[in-house]
Amino acid sequence: MKLDLTVAAIPAFIGAMGAEYLWQRRHPVPAGTRAGDYQLADTLASLSMGVGSLVAPLVVKKVIDPITPTKGRFGKALMATAVATTLATSVGDVVRRRLREGSLPEAGTLPPEVQRTQDDLADLRVGLPVQDLQPSCGSRAVGALAVSAVASTALTVATTWTAQTAGQRMFARTSRDLGTGPWAVAAAILGWDFIYYWNHRADHESRWLWAMHVVHHSSERYNLSTALRQPVAEGITMAVPYGALALLGVRPSLIEQARGVNLLYQFWIHTEAVNRIGWLERVLNTPSHHRVHHGSNRAYLDRNHGSILIIWDKLFGTFEPEGERVVYGLTTDIKTYNPVRIASHEFAAIGRDIARAQNWRDRWGHLLRGPGWAPEPAVA
Repeated sequence: MKLDLTVAAIPAFIGAMGAEYLWQRRHPVPAGTRAGDYQLADTLASLSMGVGSLVAPLVVKKVIDPITPTKGRFGKALMATAVATTLATSVGDVVRRRLREGSLPEAGTLPPEVQRTQDDLADLRVGLPVQDLQPSCGSRAVGALAVSAVASTALTVATTWTAQTAGQRMFARTSRDLGTGPWAVAAAILGWDFIYYWNHRADHESRWLWAMHVVHHSSERYNLSTALRQPVAEGITMAVPYGALALLGVRPSLIEQARGVNLLYQFWIHTEAVNRIGWLERVLNTPSHHRVHHGSNRAYLDRNHGSILIIWDKLFGTFEPEGERVVYGLTTDIKTYNPVRIASHEFAAIGRDIARAQNWRDRWGHLLRGPGWAPEPAVA
């Protein structure tokens, strides 16, 4: 059985949190003025998400493997669901338009729902009551089909991509083998760190990935327990494959060890107990740099994506030094310690937006474009 470095380090995690708590007790500040202080409900939420992140891959594998195309016996059923619901949604769009207008709209005309929204806004400006905008049963049915179509298609693509880019599969395609020496270990760690930067950056730039990653940013506290508030839905998203390192000759076992080293390093940078560490700030990701990453301040949004090295952010234009006091959490905090809601709230919001969307461009935009994206209102 392979040793998971993150599991082996659990006693050290607990000990470090205890040491941080003692440091806070010895360096008291007025209540509510240090976001790094522990709060029981927040800490329990973080710890439960940490446990969930260890259990989730085992559960997801049991659920996802059978429906993975080219691999599971229900893979074709998932693909058929994606095709059938996509067609049904498209038919529903056409029928809905015909029922509403009697025929398909002429090119360049303003759709009635947009005109109605504009009229409602005009009514608001003059103080008149706004009409009921609740969707019809037909619209709700089409919305439900659209959610199913997007979800099943995304799951088909994600599971197929993950299966085809696994380290073992990629390693079998190459004759290169760097072995297990120090150069191979360095290549694995450096290569993982480079790919991690781009995946982490994508987590902030695509709403689908953000829905998975938002878990880690959901706390308004910043201490070592926050490091354990890890995503549980990585198995249903896509990423630049770390298995690509195998094509360079890095053995899959070393790729997995590099993952562990990466996660272990990131643990200690989730603290306010460490200020700055001198010249190493120029090269390494540090508590100061990572505090910026967790900030909801406008100047700090989507900055400092590196894991071990901060040089990637400096090279690719996403570096921001710590200046103003960091405000942790989301730009709109969810105000809950419920781990189920923490893990699912953004996926649920995506589903609601897709259900309300009127066309495929907007539906896929709600999934794939940035977390703050919204369709531009149509104009006459």
